[in-house]
Order: sequence, then C-alpha cells, then structure tokens
Amino acid sequence: MSSLFDEAVDWLKIPSISAGERNDAGLRKAAEWALKRVLDAGGTCELVETAGGAPLVVGELRASSRDDAPTVMIYGHYDVQDPGDPADWTSPAFEPTVRDGRLYARGATDDKGNFLPLLHVACAMAAEGTLPVHIRVLIEGAEETGSDDVGEWVRADDRGADAVIVFDSGMIDAATPALTLATRGMVFAHIEIRTGTQPAHSGMYGGAALNAFHVLHRVLSAVLPGPDGRLPEPLREGVIAPSEAELESWKTLPGGDGELAQVGARPSDANAVEEFYVRTTAEPSLDVHKVEGGQARTIVVPVVSADLSVRIVGGQRSEVVAANLETLLRDALPDGAELLFSADRAEASAFDPETPALLAARRALASVGGKDATLCRTGGTLPILAAFAERGIPAIVSGFSLPDDALHAPNESYRLVALEQGEQAARALYEELAGLR
Repeated sequence: MSSLFDEAVDWLKIPSISAGERNDAGLRKAAEWALKRVLDAGGTCELVETAGGAPLVVGELRASSRDDAPTVMIYGHYDVQDPGDPADWTSPAFEPTVRDGRLYARGATDDKGNFLPLLHVACAMAAEGTLPVHIRVLIEGAEETGSDDVGEWVRADDRGADAVIVFDSGMIDAATPALTLATRGMVFAHIEIRTGTQPAHSGMYGGAALNAFHVLHRVLSAVLPGPDGRLPEPLREGVIAPSEAELESWKTLPGGDGELAQVGARPSDANAVEEFYVRTTAEPSLDVHKVEGGQARTIVVPVVSADLSVRIVGGQRSEVVAANLETLLRDALPDGAELLFSADRAEASAFDPETPALLAARRALASVGGKDATLCRTGGTLPILAAFAERGIPAIVSGFSLPDDALHAPNESYRLVALEQGEQAARALYEELAGLR
C-alpha cells in the first residue's frame, strides 16, 4: 500500500472543485479515487448519485476478527474551493508541493489532508488483518456548496453506527488537540414591514403617518440582546448549559479580547470578553445583517425589509425558535403596521463528552501527543453533525489544522507532521473504539 504522503499527493492533484469554477469531471475522479482505495483494501464500496451531481462515496471495511465489533463511520469531503487567481499561488494549486515542512495544494487542509489519515489507516489495517472495528466510509463532494445531499442520506440510512469520526477541524495550537462537542444551528429570517401604500411627503404628513423604518426599529428592539448580552427568553428556549468539564477546558483557550481584535471587532458590552466562548458557542445570538428601503429624499417610508439570523445551540429546535422570533416581532408591531416573515432553518448539534465514544476519543487523542484534548465548541453551523445527532450517533469531531494553513485562501497548506498526527490518531481511535462493545 502507498504511503499516506503519496496518497495525499495523488488525491490533491485532482481538481475536485465544487465552489466557484465547478469541475464535475474532477469531482467524479476524486470520488472514484476514494472508492478504489476501499475496494483495493478488500472492502465494498459504491458511488451514490445525488441531486447536486457530486456522488457520495459509501463503503465498508469489515473488522478483521470480530463479527460483533463496533461500527465506526468516518466522514469527510473530497470537494474543494476554487483556488482563485493562479498568480496568488507560489506553486500551482493542483500541483502539490512541499516547502518548509508543509504540503501546499488546494484541499490540503480542507479536507483531503485532514480526512485522509482516517481512510488510509482503515484500509491499511484491513489489508493487514488488524482492523478492530467495522468501518463505514462516507465521503461527500458538496460540502463547500452547502448542499444537504449527505444529510438526507444520513437521515435515511437504516444502519447507523456506534460512533462517527469527523476530521474536518483543527487544533488549539501545534501541541494541543481539540475535540469539538457542539455546533450552532441557525434561523435565517427575512422580514418586511409595511405601513402604507405609497411614500408620503414628510413635511405634510410626518409625525402623523406611520413610518416603516420607525416600526422596524421598534420590532427589532424586541428581539435584540439585553444589557447582559442574553437574548429574550423565548429565543433561549431549550438551551442546555455547557458541562463543568467544558467550562474548565475553555479556561485554556486564547482570551476573548484577542479573538475579537484579530478580526477587527469590538466587544459588545463590558462582559463580552470574559464570556466570549459562552456567548459564541453555548448561547444563542442574534445579528441583523441587512436593512433595505426608503430613498434619499424627504418622505415617510412605507416599506422596509431586513435580514437577520439567530444562531441556536444544543437543546434548541429551529422550528421553535423561528416561531418564537416571529411572535416577538409581531407582538411589537403597532396598529396599522403589517409584517411579512419567512425563515430558513438549520439545526444545532451537541454531544455529551461523558458518553463512552467521546471518552474513548479523549483517551485516543491524549495518547498521540501526550496532552489532553481541549473540549470546545464552534459557533458555526455544520448541518451534517445535526443529522448525526438526530440519529443518536455520537460524533468525534477533531482534526489537525491550524489557522496558518490558510484554508480557502491562496497557498493553502497542511503540515507534514499533521499528516503523521492524523495517522497516529486514527489508529488510536480505532483501537479505543473497539472497546465500545
């Protein structure tokens, strides 16, 4: 079997672009590349066609000596972002190149290089006759475009797994692994306020005519966070507080002041820095993204619109939060104003760090670098994790990326040592998870 490095180079040469200048031939070639690895290791595998056009790679490698071994799913994605202007790259995006201990190529960290050790080690152990768990392989080609093809597959799958491993995230620093326990979901709402049928002259009617902008400000004030940074209780319905183990682990993370400063942001209130990780990962938040309407002339505005989103957390349901958001907005409407409301939704995910699968993962990650993994959450939304959570499949979300890997940017890279760390972690995870039964 080829070395992990050789396989990484081989896979990274394939321009499997889904976002931007889409390359359908490259997407299919990358899927077929992964399929062949499973088949060559003695497993079964197929390409499952999707509505979006990029096939799912669905396969299985059976445990070498136990029919009753636990079943572990490994999930990743083979699609990548458009590399953009070739002139911004020191070496071509699809000609993998090693410089200063890094492998440079589009997809090196997101997600081919990060995920590949899981597949490589599973195939190697199966070929060696040492695989201690049944491995189910699930690799998609539409993660970068936000398609839910893979989520639909997970929800319809009648077999499930005892755990799923997702190497699509990063480390706290080069010496500290991380285990992501939760992601936030989202309610993305579009609202429109109507207060009249046409603009009215503000000199003749201002002060008597209802202004749509004034109403918008009033209804938004009913859903914005209070002085303590918390949203109104109806938008917090279902929130599950982080565990003591998580809160203790967050004390080792970089300070909130630095996290805000690095993106040019300022604290929203006096407690925002101290509560940074609670607010951005364990509490729902609301942000207004766009307001449109009116003209640069003296009128009473009759129609305005706004886009806003609520990031929801584990324990919350998007349907409930969307309904509560609409109710709060409608209850704040003055007589004579109309509200149109629509929302797109995505669920949050949360996994208990004390479940057997997560405890096994914590032992495995600690055995690789000799340092306990930091238990963390992410404020972003990963719909596939919500699908696993809905199925009751505990997700082990980790990886070995670092911020300077430049994912989605020119000169994306992955440390060679990260490939080695991923390989060691994959083997340790399979061995630890064998004890689930």
